[in-house]
Amino acid sequence: MTRKASAITRDRAERIAKAHACQTCGEYSYKRLVVTPASAEQRTQLGEAWHVSKVCGVCGQEHEMGIGADGEIVYVA
Repeated sequence: MTRKASAITRDRAERIAKAHACQTCGEYSYKRLVVTPASAEQRTQLGEAWHVSKVCGVCGQEHEMGIGADGEIVYVA
């Protein structure tokens, strides 16, 4: 019998986002990190459960990230 994986929590999504280095400078320090539930459109089109917006604390680069219900990173922009 297989169990269906439940969606990860906001805290877990935040830890995943913090563990992903800046695409520009490679640092793990963020001066702003916002984790919100994905919209219905984002869930159906991209398969994400959580949407992350973050700003690097070193170089100031802004990033967006989608995290799936299983904790996998769907995309980084």
